[in-house]
Amino acid sequence: MAARKSGLGRGLDALIPVDRPGEGFTFLPVDQVVPNPQQPRQRFDEEALDSLAASIREVGVLQPIVVRPAGPDGSYVLVAGERRCRAARRAGLDDIPAMIRPAEDAPTTLAEALIENVQREDLSPLEEAAGYRALLEDFGMTHEIVAARVGKSRSAVSNTLRLLQLPAAIQGMLERGELSAGHARALLTVDDDAYAAHVAEKAAAEGWSVRQVEDAVRARVESGAAPRAAAAPPMRPAAIIELEQRLADELGSKVKITYGKRGGKLMVNYGSLDDLERIYRRIFG
Repeated sequence: MAARKSGLGRGLDALIPVDRPGEGFTFLPVDQVVPNPQQPRQRFDEEALDSLAASIREVGVLQPIVVRPAGPDGSYVLVAGERRCRAARRAGLDDIPAMIRPAEDAPTTLAEALIENVQREDLSPLEEAAGYRALLEDFGMTHEIVAARVGKSRSAVSNTLRLLQLPAAIQGMLERGELSAGHARALLTVDDDAYAAHVAEKAAAEGWSVRQVEDAVRARVESGAAPRAAAAPPMRPAAIIELEQRLADELGSKVKITYGKRGGKLMVNYGSLDDLERIYRRIFG
């Protein structure tokens, strides 16, 4: 099972000149890639890996791993992208897109190349999101730093990253151009993956507008929020809605605020234990 050639991979190849044979963008057998013995991270969330593997089966590896030659046996040591590599193995891929770099390459050089690459205009929304995620995971940047480096607002970066939380089937429709990024973002508020996929399939088959998808999502939310016929709930204050959006932008996750005379609740959605750890670090630094 071969991975698709992503625009990010080809872009990195162009941005980091190849001065020596055997370097640059290529596809490597996953069996030839070995973990970095200096990798400080030892625990990987199994549920998150399953989710990423499902995405890889649907759309391929959107962001290549980075490796360096390990020795005469033809193996390569991971420099960046271990989670992608593990998920690719779990997805059953034989080959994985990779950038082969010399051992002396500094991490800042690779990060700068990736930053330049995600600023290109010909990337798909998912490729752009994968580039942002690589900057966060592989190079330890925050949402604010990524936004500043690529010249976009923090909310734009966070909203693009949220596309990676969509079910794999919807990611596939987005990557194939059957849905736009606007359609996909409208589906992010749906908690029921099966219903989200149902709406996405109808939107793609019948050529729905983004507004039609938003209306379908709104109808679902409203019908689920009213278990029995009753008076319509009071309109939520604009300040609460704005605060939800600000918190969602800040944390990069869906946020819901309920309130009453004696207080309320602040609910933050997370997609995996890794995502929960990211939110924790975002709150507590």
